[in-house]
Amino acid sequence: MVKNHLAALIIIAAMTTVSPSYGQQKPHTLGSLWPKVESTYVGLKVQSTGIEAAQLNAQAVKTNRLPQLKAQAQNTYGTFEGTAGSFFPQAGFFNVSGNTLGTSGSAVAANSFASTIAEWEVFSFGKLKKEYEAAKTITHKRTNQQAEYILQLKKSLAERYITLLYNQAKLNWNSKNVERLNEIRQLTTGLAKAGIRPAADSLLALSSYNQSLGDMDNFAGLKNAALIKLAELYGDQNLDYSFSLSQFSRPIDFERYSNKTVDENHPILAALKNQADYFSANSEIQKRASLPSIRILGGYAVRGSGINPSGEVSAQWKDGFSNTTRNYSFGIGAVWNITNLKTNSLKSHAYLKDAESTQHQLVQYALAMQSDLNAATVKISQQYKQIERTSIAMLQVEKAYGMYLARYKSGLIALSELLQIRQLLEAAENNHIEAAKHYWMLVAYESALTTDFDYLFNNL
Repeated sequence: MVKNHLAALIIIAAMTTVSPSYGQQKPHTLGSLWPKVESTYVGLKVQSTGIEAAQLNAQAVKTNRLPQLKAQAQNTYGTFEGTAGSFFPQAGFFNVSGNTLGTSGSAVAANSFASTIAEWEVFSFGKLKKEYEAAKTITHKRTNQQAEYILQLKKSLAERYITLLYNQAKLNWNSKNVERLNEIRQLTTGLAKAGIRPAADSLLALSSYNQSLGDMDNFAGLKNAALIKLAELYGDQNLDYSFSLSQFSRPIDFERYSNKTVDENHPILAALKNQADYFSANSEIQKRASLPSIRILGGYAVRGSGINPSGEVSAQWKDGFSNTTRNYSFGIGAVWNITNLKTNSLKSHAYLKDAESTQHQLVQYALAMQSDLNAATVKISQQYKQIERTSIAMLQVEKAYGMYLARYKSGLIALSELLQIRQLLEAAENNHIEAAKHYWMLVAYESALTTDFDYLFNNL
Protein backbone atom coordinates (compact mmCIF):
# COMPACT_ATOMS: atom_id res chain seq x y z
CA MET A 1 0.00 0.00 0.00
CA VAL A 2 2.84 2.37 0.93
CA LYS A 3 4.63 1.52 -2.30
CA ASN A 4 1.51 2.38 -4.33
CA HIS A 5 1.14 5.66 -2.46
CA LEU A 6 4.75 6.57 -3.17
CA ALA A 7 4.49 5.68 -6.83
CA ALA A 8 1.37 7.82 -7.22
CA LEU A 9 3.02 10.81 -5.56
CA ILE A 10 6.14 10.52 -7.71
CA ILE A 11 4.01 10.37 -10.86
CA ILE A 12 2.06 13.45 -9.75
CA ALA A 13 5.26 15.35 -9.05
CA ALA A 14 6.68 14.40 -12.44
CA MET A 15 3.49 15.42 -14.23
CA THR A 16 3.22 18.75 -12.44
CA THR A 17 6.84 19.60 -13.17
CA VAL A 18 5.76 20.73 -16.61
CA SER A 19 2.13 21.35 -15.68
CA PRO A 20 -0.88 19.77 -17.40
CA SER A 21 -0.07 20.75 -20.97
CA TYR A 22 0.77 17.77 -23.09
CA GLY A 23 -0.23 19.18 -26.47
CA GLN A 24 2.18 22.10 -26.42
CA GLN A 25 5.35 21.68 -28.44
CA LYS A 26 7.34 24.62 -27.08
CA PRO A 27 7.81 25.33 -23.36
CA HIS A 28 6.61 28.68 -22.14
CA THR A 29 8.83 31.44 -20.86
CA LEU A 30 7.79 34.46 -18.86
CA GLY A 31 8.21 36.60 -21.97
CA SER A 32 5.86 34.38 -23.97
CA LEU A 33 3.09 34.88 -21.41
CA TRP A 34 3.10 38.66 -21.53
CA PRO A 35 1.61 39.25 -25.04
CA LYS A 36 -1.54 37.34 -24.12
CA VAL A 37 -1.86 39.15 -20.78
CA GLU A 38 -1.39 42.48 -22.55
CA SER A 39 -4.10 41.74 -25.12
CA THR A 40 -6.72 40.12 -22.89
CA TYR A 41 -6.39 41.32 -19.28
CA VAL A 42 -9.40 43.49 -18.45
CA GLY A 43 -7.42 45.79 -16.15
CA LEU A 44 -5.61 47.27 -19.17
CA LYS A 45 -8.94 47.98 -20.84
CA VAL A 46 -9.92 50.01 -17.79
CA GLN A 47 -6.82 52.16 -18.28
CA SER A 48 -7.45 52.55 -22.02
CA THR A 49 -11.02 53.74 -21.55
CA GLY A 50 -9.80 56.18 -18.89
CA ILE A 51 -7.43 57.74 -21.43
CA GLU A 52 -10.22 57.96 -24.00
CA ALA A 53 -12.45 59.70 -21.45
CA ALA A 54 -9.70 62.24 -20.69
CA GLN A 55 -9.20 62.88 -24.42
CA LEU A 56 -12.91 63.48 -24.93
CA ASN A 57 -12.96 65.83 -21.94
CA ALA A 58 -10.06 67.82 -23.43
CA GLN A 59 -11.99 68.13 -26.71
CA ALA A 60 -15.07 69.25 -24.79
CA VAL A 61 -13.05 71.95 -23.00
CA LYS A 62 -11.63 73.06 -26.35
CA THR A 63 -15.15 73.72 -27.66
CA ASN A 64 -15.51 76.50 -25.08
CA ARG A 65 -13.56 78.65 -27.55
CA LEU A 66 -16.34 78.34 -30.10
CA PRO A 67 -19.26 80.78 -30.25
CA GLN A 68 -22.08 79.70 -27.96
CA LEU A 69 -25.33 79.52 -29.90
CA LYS A 70 -28.65 79.29 -28.04
CA ALA A 71 -32.15 79.08 -29.43
CA GLN A 72 -35.66 78.90 -28.03
CA ALA A 73 -39.23 78.70 -29.29
CA GLN A 74 -42.50 78.78 -27.36
CA ASN A 75 -46.20 79.22 -27.70
CA THR A 76 -48.31 80.62 -24.87
CA TYR A 77 -51.91 81.41 -24.13
CA GLY A 78 -52.74 83.99 -21.46
CA THR A 79 -53.59 87.52 -20.45
CA PHE A 80 -51.80 90.62 -21.72
CA GLU A 81 -52.41 93.28 -19.11
CA GLY A 82 -49.30 95.37 -18.65
CA THR A 83 -48.08 97.18 -15.55
CA ALA A 84 -45.58 99.86 -14.76
CA GLY A 85 -42.56 99.37 -12.51
CA SER A 86 -39.23 97.57 -12.45
CA PHE A 87 -37.93 94.12 -11.54
CA PHE A 88 -34.78 91.99 -11.37
CA PRO A 89 -34.78 89.17 -13.94
CA GLN A 90 -34.41 86.29 -11.47
CA ALA A 91 -34.99 82.65 -12.34
CA GLY A 92 -38.65 81.69 -12.52
CA PHE A 93 -40.06 84.95 -13.90
CA PHE A 94 -42.18 85.31 -17.01
CA ASN A 95 -42.84 88.39 -19.10
CA VAL A 96 -46.17 89.92 -20.12
CA SER A 97 -46.13 92.78 -22.65
CA GLY A 98 -49.19 94.75 -23.67
CA ASN A 99 -52.01 96.98 -22.46
CA THR A 100 -55.75 96.28 -22.26
CA LEU A 101 -56.62 99.96 -22.92
CA GLY A 102 -57.88 100.50 -26.43
CA THR A 103 -58.36 96.81 -27.13
CA SER A 104 -61.49 94.88 -27.87
CA GLY A 105 -62.40 91.27 -28.21
CA SER A 106 -61.13 88.47 -26.02
CA ALA A 107 -59.53 89.01 -22.62
CA VAL A 108 -56.86 86.43 -23.44
CA ALA A 109 -54.64 86.06 -26.49
CA ALA A 110 -52.39 83.42 -28.03
CA ASN A 111 -48.72 84.35 -28.40
CA SER A 112 -45.64 82.92 -30.06
CA PHE A 113 -41.99 83.73 -29.60
CA ALA A 114 -38.71 82.41 -30.99
CA SER A 115 -35.18 83.70 -30.67
CA THR A 116 -31.55 82.77 -31.08
CA ILE A 117 -28.55 84.33 -29.37
CA ALA A 118 -24.89 84.00 -30.29
CA GLU A 119 -22.19 84.80 -27.75
CA TRP A 120 -18.50 84.57 -28.55
CA GLU A 121 -15.86 85.16 -25.92
CA VAL A 122 -13.13 86.59 -28.14
CA PHE A 123 -10.68 87.65 -25.43
CA SER A 124 -10.30 86.31 -21.90
CA PHE A 125 -6.62 86.97 -21.17
CA GLY A 126 -5.69 83.35 -21.99
CA LYS A 127 -8.14 81.71 -19.55
CA LEU A 128 -9.67 79.40 -22.18
CA LYS A 129 -6.21 78.40 -23.40
CA LYS A 130 -5.13 77.48 -19.87
CA GLU A 131 -8.31 75.47 -19.36
CA TYR A 132 -7.46 73.43 -22.45
CA GLU A 133 -3.86 72.96 -21.26
CA ALA A 134 -5.14 71.74 -17.88
CA ALA A 135 -7.43 69.27 -19.61
CA LYS A 136 -4.53 67.98 -21.73
CA THR A 137 -2.39 67.41 -18.63
CA ILE A 138 -5.10 65.06 -17.37
CA THR A 139 -4.81 63.09 -20.61
CA HIS A 140 -1.02 62.92 -20.22
CA LYS A 141 -1.42 61.86 -16.61
CA ARG A 142 -3.84 59.07 -17.56
CA THR A 143 -1.37 57.91 -20.24
CA ASN A 144 1.46 57.77 -17.72
CA GLN A 145 -0.78 56.04 -15.20
CA GLN A 146 -1.50 53.41 -17.84
CA ALA A 147 2.25 52.96 -18.39
CA GLU A 148 2.71 52.66 -14.63
CA TYR A 149 -0.10 50.10 -14.50
CA ILE A 150 1.57 48.08 -17.26
CA LEU A 151 4.83 48.09 -15.28
CA GLN A 152 3.06 46.90 -12.15
CA LEU A 153 1.19 44.28 -14.17
CA LYS A 154 4.47 42.97 -15.61
CA LYS A 155 5.92 42.89 -12.10
CA SER A 156 2.83 41.10 -10.76
CA LEU A 157 2.97 38.57 -13.62
CA ALA A 158 6.66 37.94 -12.92
CA GLU A 159 6.11 37.55 -9.17
CA ARG A 160 3.24 35.10 -9.65
CA TYR A 161 5.24 33.13 -12.20
CA ILE A 162 8.24 33.03 -9.85
CA THR A 163 5.97 31.89 -7.01
CA LEU A 164 4.65 29.09 -9.22
CA LEU A 165 8.17 27.97 -10.12
CA TYR A 166 9.21 28.22 -6.47
CA ASN A 167 6.34 26.02 -5.29
CA GLN A 168 6.96 23.55 -8.10
CA ALA A 169 10.65 23.41 -7.13
CA LYS A 170 9.65 22.80 -3.51
CA LEU A 171 7.29 20.03 -4.63
CA ASN A 172 10.06 18.39 -6.65
CA TRP A 173 12.47 18.84 -3.76
CA ASN A 174 10.08 17.13 -1.39
CA SER A 175 9.55 14.35 -3.92
CA LYS A 176 13.30 13.65 -3.78
CA ASN A 177 13.11 13.54 0.01
CA VAL A 178 10.26 11.05 -0.20
CA GLU A 179 12.34 8.84 -2.50
CA ARG A 180 15.34 8.99 -0.16
CA LEU A 181 13.25 8.23 2.91
CA ASN A 182 11.50 5.41 1.10
CA GLU A 183 14.88 3.94 0.21
CA ILE A 184 15.96 4.20 3.86
CA ARG A 185 12.63 2.74 5.00
CA GLN A 186 12.98 -0.26 2.71
CA LEU A 187 16.62 -0.69 3.78
CA THR A 188 15.84 -0.58 7.51
CA THR A 189 12.90 -2.94 7.08
CA GLY A 190 15.11 -5.51 5.35
CA LEU A 191 17.91 -5.14 7.90
CA ALA A 192 15.46 -5.40 10.80
CA LYS A 193 13.93 -8.57 9.40
CA ALA A 194 17.41 -10.01 9.01
CA GLY A 195 18.18 -9.14 12.65
CA ILE A 196 21.04 -6.86 11.66
CA ARG A 197 19.35 -3.67 12.78
CA PRO A 198 16.81 -3.09 15.58
CA ALA A 199 13.12 -2.74 14.71
CA ALA A 200 13.24 0.79 16.10
CA ASP A 201 15.26 1.85 13.03
CA SER A 202 12.43 0.68 10.79
CA LEU A 203 9.83 2.60 12.81
CA LEU A 204 11.95 5.75 12.86
CA ALA A 205 12.47 5.62 9.10
CA LEU A 206 8.75 4.98 8.52
CA SER A 207 7.82 7.95 10.70
CA SER A 208 10.11 10.29 8.74
CA TYR A 209 8.75 8.91 5.49
CA ASN A 210 5.11 9.54 6.48
CA GLN A 211 5.92 13.10 7.56
CA SER A 212 7.46 13.75 4.18
CA LEU A 213 4.35 12.36 2.47
CA GLY A 214 2.27 14.88 4.41
CA ASP A 215 4.55 17.69 3.24
CA MET A 216 4.03 16.45 -0.31
CA ASP A 217 0.31 17.17 -0.10
CA ASN A 218 1.00 20.62 1.30
CA PHE A 219 3.43 21.59 -1.46
CA ALA A 220 1.08 20.24 -4.14
CA GLY A 221 -1.67 22.51 -2.77
CA LEU A 222 0.64 25.54 -2.77
CA LYS A 223 1.68 24.85 -6.35
CA ASN A 224 -1.92 24.52 -7.55
CA ALA A 225 -2.89 27.73 -5.74
CA ALA A 226 -0.01 29.59 -7.40
CA LEU A 227 -1.11 28.28 -10.80
CA ILE A 228 -4.65 29.57 -10.19
CA LYS A 229 -3.32 33.02 -9.27
CA LEU A 230 -1.22 33.09 -12.43
CA ALA A 231 -4.22 32.02 -14.51
CA GLU A 232 -6.08 35.14 -13.35
CA LEU A 233 -3.66 37.20 -15.44
CA TYR A 234 -2.83 34.73 -18.19
CA GLY A 235 -6.32 33.21 -18.50
CA ASP A 236 -5.13 29.61 -18.93
CA GLN A 237 -3.74 26.98 -16.56
CA ASN A 238 -2.26 24.85 -19.34
CA LEU A 239 1.39 25.81 -19.10
CA ASP A 240 4.58 23.96 -19.91
CA TYR A 241 7.09 25.74 -17.68
CA SER A 242 9.79 23.07 -17.74
CA PHE A 243 12.35 25.44 -19.33
CA SER A 244 11.60 28.18 -16.81
CA LEU A 245 11.91 25.69 -13.97
CA SER A 246 15.41 24.75 -15.05
CA GLN A 247 16.35 28.42 -15.36
CA PHE A 248 14.84 29.16 -11.96
CA SER A 249 17.48 27.11 -10.12
CA ARG A 250 20.33 28.00 -12.48
CA PRO A 251 19.91 31.67 -13.46
CA ILE A 252 22.15 33.24 -16.05
CA ASP A 253 23.91 36.26 -14.59
CA PHE A 254 24.36 39.43 -16.60
CA GLU A 255 26.57 42.45 -16.15
CA ARG A 256 25.13 45.07 -13.82
CA TYR A 257 26.37 48.55 -13.27
CA SER A 258 26.30 50.27 -9.91
CA ASN A 259 25.55 53.65 -11.50
CA LYS A 260 22.13 52.72 -12.84
CA THR A 261 19.67 55.58 -12.53
CA VAL A 262 15.90 55.82 -12.48
CA ASP A 263 14.74 57.48 -15.68
CA GLU A 264 13.18 60.89 -15.04
CA ASN A 265 10.43 59.83 -17.46
CA HIS A 266 9.55 56.81 -15.34
CA PRO A 267 5.73 56.57 -15.42
CA ILE A 268 5.40 57.16 -11.67
CA LEU A 269 7.51 60.33 -11.84
CA ALA A 270 5.91 61.47 -15.09
CA ALA A 271 2.41 61.13 -13.57
CA LEU A 272 3.47 63.28 -10.60
CA LYS A 273 4.88 65.89 -12.97
CA ASN A 274 1.57 65.92 -14.86
CA GLN A 275 -0.25 66.44 -11.58
CA ALA A 276 2.00 69.39 -10.73
CA ASP A 277 1.42 70.88 -14.19
CA TYR A 278 -2.33 70.48 -13.71
CA PHE A 279 -2.25 72.43 -10.44
CA SER A 280 -0.06 75.12 -12.03
CA ALA A 281 -2.47 75.48 -14.96
CA ASN A 282 -5.43 75.78 -12.59
CA SER A 283 -3.57 78.46 -10.64
CA GLU A 284 -3.22 80.46 -13.85
CA ILE A 285 -6.87 79.84 -14.70
CA GLN A 286 -7.96 81.34 -11.38
CA LYS A 287 -5.70 84.35 -11.91
CA ARG A 288 -7.10 85.03 -15.36
CA ALA A 289 -10.67 84.38 -14.24
CA SER A 290 -10.34 87.56 -12.15
CA LEU A 291 -9.87 89.60 -15.31
CA PRO A 292 -12.72 90.74 -17.57
CA SER A 293 -13.70 88.84 -20.69
CA ILE A 294 -14.62 90.53 -23.96
CA ARG A 295 -17.57 89.06 -25.84
CA ILE A 296 -19.31 89.66 -29.14
CA LEU A 297 -23.09 89.35 -28.83
CA GLY A 298 -25.77 88.91 -31.45
CA GLY A 299 -29.45 88.05 -31.32
CA TYR A 300 -32.50 87.66 -33.51
CA ALA A 301 -36.11 87.32 -32.33
CA VAL A 302 -39.51 86.74 -33.91
CA ARG A 303 -42.64 87.49 -31.93
CA GLY A 304 -46.29 86.92 -32.84
CA SER A 305 -49.52 87.84 -31.07
CA GLY A 306 -53.25 87.43 -31.39
CA ILE A 307 -53.58 91.21 -30.90
CA ASN A 308 -53.60 93.09 -34.20
CA PRO A 309 -52.38 96.69 -34.60
CA SER A 310 -55.91 98.07 -34.30
CA GLY A 311 -56.33 96.53 -30.85
CA GLU A 312 -58.57 93.63 -31.85
CA VAL A 313 -57.83 90.62 -29.62
CA SER A 314 -58.26 87.05 -30.85
CA ALA A 315 -58.19 84.05 -28.55
CA GLN A 316 -57.73 81.57 -31.38
CA TRP A 317 -54.50 79.56 -31.27
CA LYS A 318 -53.58 80.06 -34.95
CA ASP A 319 -53.76 83.84 -34.59
CA GLY A 320 -50.91 83.63 -32.09
CA PHE A 321 -48.58 83.30 -35.09
CA SER A 322 -49.99 86.46 -36.73
CA ASN A 323 -48.96 90.09 -36.33
CA THR A 324 -45.29 89.12 -36.18
CA THR A 325 -42.42 91.43 -35.43
CA ARG A 326 -38.76 90.73 -36.10
CA ASN A 327 -35.88 92.26 -34.25
CA TYR A 328 -32.13 91.80 -34.12
CA SER A 329 -29.34 93.18 -32.03
CA PHE A 330 -25.55 93.09 -32.26
CA GLY A 331 -22.89 94.44 -29.96
CA ILE A 332 -19.78 93.95 -27.93
CA GLY A 333 -19.61 93.72 -24.17
CA ALA A 334 -17.29 93.14 -21.26
CA VAL A 335 -18.06 90.90 -18.29
CA TRP A 336 -16.09 91.40 -15.09
CA ASN A 337 -16.99 89.86 -11.77
CA ILE A 338 -15.17 92.25 -9.48
CA THR A 339 -16.29 90.52 -6.29
CA ASN A 340 -14.40 87.35 -7.26
CA LEU A 341 -11.05 89.15 -7.36
CA LYS A 342 -10.20 88.12 -3.80
CA THR A 343 -11.78 84.67 -4.05
CA ASN A 344 -9.97 83.78 -7.25
CA SER A 345 -6.69 85.08 -5.84
CA LEU A 346 -7.01 82.75 -2.86
CA LYS A 347 -7.89 79.82 -5.12
CA SER A 348 -4.91 80.60 -7.34
CA HIS A 349 -2.53 80.55 -4.38
CA ALA A 350 -4.08 77.30 -3.12
CA TYR A 351 -3.47 75.60 -6.49
CA LEU A 352 0.06 77.01 -6.55
CA LYS A 353 0.78 75.48 -3.14
CA ASP A 354 -0.62 72.14 -4.37
CA ALA A 355 1.77 72.36 -7.34
CA GLU A 356 4.72 73.05 -5.03
CA SER A 357 3.73 70.16 -2.77
CA THR A 358 3.53 67.80 -5.75
CA GLN A 359 6.95 68.97 -6.97
CA HIS A 360 8.45 68.19 -3.55
CA GLN A 361 6.75 64.80 -3.65
CA LEU A 362 8.25 64.23 -7.11
CA VAL A 363 11.77 64.88 -5.78
CA GLN A 364 11.09 62.63 -2.78
CA TYR A 365 9.87 59.77 -4.99
CA ALA A 366 12.85 60.15 -7.35
CA LEU A 367 15.33 59.94 -4.46
CA ALA A 368 13.55 56.98 -2.87
CA MET A 369 13.34 55.06 -6.15
CA GLN A 370 17.02 55.69 -6.92
CA SER A 371 17.95 54.48 -3.45
CA ASP A 372 15.81 51.36 -3.89
CA LEU A 373 17.41 50.70 -7.30
CA ASN A 374 20.95 50.97 -5.89
CA ALA A 375 20.06 48.67 -3.02
CA ALA A 376 18.38 46.15 -5.34
CA THR A 377 21.41 46.08 -7.67
CA VAL A 378 23.75 45.30 -4.76
CA LYS A 379 21.39 42.66 -3.35
CA ILE A 380 21.02 40.93 -6.72
CA SER A 381 24.78 40.69 -7.12
CA GLN A 382 25.19 39.15 -3.67
CA GLN A 383 22.18 36.91 -4.15
CA TYR A 384 23.67 35.48 -7.34
CA LYS A 385 26.88 34.68 -5.47
CA GLN A 386 24.79 32.94 -2.82
CA ILE A 387 23.13 30.80 -5.50
CA GLU A 388 26.54 29.77 -6.81
CA ARG A 389 27.71 28.79 -3.32
CA THR A 390 24.52 26.94 -2.40
CA SER A 391 24.74 25.05 -5.69
CA ILE A 392 28.27 23.88 -4.81
CA ALA A 393 27.26 23.07 -1.23
CA MET A 394 24.30 21.06 -2.48
CA LEU A 395 26.51 18.90 -4.73
CA GLN A 396 29.02 18.35 -1.94
CA VAL A 397 26.49 17.26 0.65
CA GLU A 398 24.77 15.04 -1.93
CA LYS A 399 28.05 13.16 -2.47
CA ALA A 400 28.52 12.95 1.30
CA TYR A 401 25.03 11.53 1.71
CA GLY A 402 25.80 8.78 -0.83
CA MET A 403 28.92 7.88 1.14
CA TYR A 404 27.10 7.80 4.46
CA LEU A 405 24.30 5.70 2.97
CA ALA A 406 26.89 3.15 1.85
CA ARG A 407 28.43 3.16 5.34
CA TYR A 408 25.00 2.60 6.90
CA LYS A 409 24.38 -0.34 4.59
CA SER A 410 27.69 -1.75 5.75
CA GLY A 411 26.71 -1.30 9.38
CA LEU A 412 29.41 1.28 10.11
CA ILE A 413 27.10 4.09 11.30
CA ALA A 414 23.75 4.32 13.07
CA LEU A 415 20.49 5.37 11.44
CA SER A 416 20.41 8.62 13.41
CA GLU A 417 23.68 9.69 11.77
CA LEU A 418 22.36 8.90 8.31
CA LEU A 419 19.17 10.85 8.97
CA GLN A 420 21.21 13.82 10.16
CA ILE A 421 23.19 13.81 6.92
CA ARG A 422 19.95 13.54 4.99
CA GLN A 423 18.64 16.60 6.84
CA LEU A 424 21.79 18.50 5.90
CA LEU A 425 21.22 17.57 2.27
CA GLU A 426 17.57 18.59 2.53
CA ALA A 427 18.55 21.94 4.10
CA ALA A 428 21.17 22.61 1.40
CA GLU A 429 18.67 21.96 -1.38
CA ASN A 430 16.06 24.09 0.34
CA ASN A 431 18.53 26.96 0.83
CA HIS A 432 19.32 26.84 -2.87
CA ILE A 433 15.63 27.08 -3.78
CA GLU A 434 15.07 29.96 -1.35
CA ALA A 435 18.11 31.81 -2.70
CA ALA A 436 16.82 31.40 -6.27
CA LYS A 437 13.42 32.76 -5.32
CA HIS A 438 14.88 35.84 -3.61
CA TYR A 439 17.13 36.42 -6.63
CA TRP A 440 14.30 36.43 -9.15
CA MET A 441 12.03 38.53 -6.93
CA LEU A 442 14.78 41.14 -6.68
CA VAL A 443 15.24 41.06 -10.46
CA ALA A 444 11.49 41.67 -10.88
CA TYR A 445 11.66 44.63 -8.49
CA GLU A 446 14.69 46.08 -10.27
CA SER A 447 12.98 45.63 -13.65
CA ALA A 448 10.00 47.70 -12.48
CA LEU A 449 12.31 50.48 -11.29
CA THR A 450 14.29 50.58 -14.56
CA THR A 451 11.22 49.84 -16.77
CA ASP A 452 13.36 47.14 -18.42
CA PHE A 453 12.00 43.58 -18.27
CA ASP A 454 14.12 42.16 -21.11
CA TYR A 455 16.44 40.08 -18.93
CA LEU A 456 13.58 38.70 -16.85
CA PHE A 457 11.34 37.90 -19.81
CA ASN A 458 14.12 36.31 -21.88
CA ASN A 459 15.80 34.25 -19.15
CA LEU A 460 12.94 32.84 -17.10
